[in-house]
Amino acid sequence: MHLDLTPEALLAQLGYTKTEQTLKQINDIISNTKNFDKFSQHIPSFNDALAVEKGFIAMSNSEDHLKIKCDEDSSADNLSAFTELVKHWADKYKLELKQVDNKNTYYIIGQK
Repeated sequence: MHLDLTPEALLAQLGYTKTEQTLKQINDIISNTKNFDKFSQHIPSFNDALAVEKGFIAMSNSEDHLKIKCDEDSSADNLSAFTELVKHWADKYKLELKQVDNKNTYYIIGQK
């Protein structure tokens, strides 16, 4: 079954309040992410899986992309599991990610 995830629903799933600003930002992210509709329905469950490893998905303030981030104070075990989870998800949905230098943060560029 394929579910369409509206911008409003995605904001709610990621914990954002719907405002004119956040709605514009999520729409910009959607239009800037290649084949967003092909994997977007999996974002909420991925965000839930990341939470176990102290990770989360958020809107970037500096780029028109969603970012996958791990808490800075995570243990080495959490970081390793977080990295494996991100790589597995990216491989599964054929996603191009861009890692921020020296950080456990990845931008979702889109499908390859």
